[in-house]
Amino acid sequence: MSSSVKNYTALIEKEIRKQKLGKEPTSLYEPIRYIMSLGGKRLRPLLTLLSYSLFKKNVKDIVPYAVAVEAFHNFTLMHDDIMDKAPMRRGKPTVHKKWNMSTAILSGDVMLVKVYEMFSALEPVKFKEVTKAFNMCASQVCEGQQWDMEFEKLNKVSEAQYINMIKLKTAVLLGFSLELGAILANASDKKRKALRELGINIGIGFQLHDDLLDAYADPKKFGKQVGGDIIANKKTFLLIKALEKVSGKQKTELSQLLSSTRFNKKEKVAAVKKIYDSLNIPSITEAKINHFFSKGFKSLDQLATTLDTGTLNHFTRSMINRQA
Repeated sequence: MSSSVKNYTALIEKEIRKQKLGKEPTSLYEPIRYIMSLGGKRLRPLLTLLSYSLFKKNVKDIVPYAVAVEAFHNFTLMHDDIMDKAPMRRGKPTVHKKWNMSTAILSGDVMLVKVYEMFSALEPVKFKEVTKAFNMCASQVCEGQQWDMEFEKLNKVSEAQYINMIKLKTAVLLGFSLELGAILANASDKKRKALRELGINIGIGFQLHDDLLDAYADPKKFGKQVGGDIIANKKTFLLIKALEKVSGKQKTELSQLLSSTRFNKKEKVAAVKKIYDSLNIPSITEAKINHFFSKGFKSLDQLATTLDTGTLNHFTRSMINRQA
C-alpha cells in the first residue's frame, strides 16, 4: 500500500469517527455507528480521494464527501443483509441480527438521509451537480439488487443479463466514486466520463473475480466459506457459463446437483467444481475478468496522457490481484 493510500485511509477513518450522526433514540443511531465501525476496504471513498488528487492537492477538503459515499455503501449493505437473511457481516453480527429487522430498516433509511446531509455542505451549484449523478447511481444500485433477487426465481439467466445486474448492483457505485472526485475537482466532462467508465469496468471485473474466488480461493485466505455460491445455487457467471456449455451425462449430473435439497456441502462443491474444471469455466471466467479490466485501464490510459495516474493505477491493480 502506497503512502498516499495509507494517508487517505487514515483521513477517512478519522472522518468516520468524528461524524455526528445523531443521538436519540440511541437504538436508531447506534446501528449506523456500528456498521460504519466494522471497517472493510474503504474502497469507494479511497477512489474518490485518488480521483480528486489527479487534479488538486487539497484532498483533506473533500474527505467528508468521500465518507458520504462510504455511508451510502454501508446503507446498501444494511438493507441487503436483511433481504439476504445474512447473519454475519465482516465477521460480526449483522444489524438486523444484533438489533432487529425493523430497527435495521429504519436505521438504513436515516443513513440514506445522512448521505444527503453530508453532501448539503457543498455550494448550491456543486450540490446540484453531485446529487444528480448520485441519484442516478443510487437508483441503479436498487435496480441491480432487484434484478439479483428476481434471478433467484428464474430457471435461466443469460450472461448479458448477469453482467448488467452486477454493473448496476456493484459497479456503478465504483464509477460514481471516481466521478465524484472529478466533479469536486472541476474536471472536464471528458475526464469525468473516463473515470466513471474506469470504475464501472473494474467494478464488473471485481465482481467476476469474487465469483471465481468464491469457488476457488484458498480457504485460509478467503475469510468465509469457499463454495458458498455453489451450495446456494447462486447464479454466478461460473454457473451461467456451465449451464450454457454442459451436455450429456454431465448436464444430468449438474441438474441433479442443483435440484437436490439434501446433500453433503463439501461433496456438492467438489462435484460442481469438477464439472466447472472439465468445461474450462475458470479460464473462461478469467478471460472475461481480463476483458473488463482491460476496458477499464483503457480509460485510465486516456487520462495518463495529461495526468499523473500512477497512484490510482497501482491501487486499482493491487485490488485486482487480491486473493481474498
